[in-house]
Amino acid sequence: MSRHISPRLTRRGFTLGILAGTGAVAACGNGVGNNNAATIDARVDATLNQMYSRYPNTITLAEKSTGMLVMPLVTEAGFLIGGAYGRGALRINGVTVDYYSTVKGNAGLQIGAQQYAHVLFFMTDDALAGFRRSSGWAAGADLEYVIKDDGNSVAADTNTLTSPILAAVFAQAGLRVGATLEGTKYTRIIP
Repeated sequence: MSRHISPRLTRRGFTLGILAGTGAVAACGNGVGNNNAATIDARVDATLNQMYSRYPNTITLAEKSTGMLVMPLVTEAGFLIGGAYGRGALRINGVTVDYYSTVKGNAGLQIGAQQYAHVLFFMTDDALAGFRRSSGWAAGADLEYVIKDDGNSVAADTNTLTSPILAAVFAQAGLRVGATLEGTKYTRIIP
C-alpha cells in the first residue's frame, strides 16, 4: 500500500515555515532582538540622509507631510516561503514619537534575500491618525510610490500631494526594482 503525501501547504506548514525563516532574517543584521531605541534612531537618521541626498524631491514631501514612518533596514528572505522583518520609527515634526516593527510573509517561487529601506509619508492628518490608532496597520495596494523602478523620483505635484500616504522604497545599495509594500504589517513596539 503506498501513501500519497499532498503537496498542499497547510496553515501549520506555512506558520512553521515563517517561524523557521525568522532565524534566517535575524542573521542578516536587521536588528532583530535589539531593543535599543538609540540604535533605531541612529539608523533612521542615516536612512533619511541617504534618501534626501539620492532623491531630493523627498525633502519637499517630508516638509509637507504630517508624519513619516522610517524603516531603515528591512530584511526579506525566502526559500519557497518567505518573510521580511525590520524596525523603525514614526517621526512627527522631526521627532520620534513611536517605534514600529514591520512583518511581511509570502509564499511562492522565491529563493534568496535582500535588504531595503522604506519611508511612508503621511500626507493628511486623517491618514496619520488612522495609522496611529490601529493595533496593526497593513499596507494595501492603494499606496502611491514616489520613486519609480527606473530610479527616477516622481515629482511632488498637486496630484501626488493629495494622496493620503506615499511610499519611498530603496535598497541600501540603490533602488529596489519592483518594490511593493502590499501586505506589509506595521505594529507599535516598545524598544
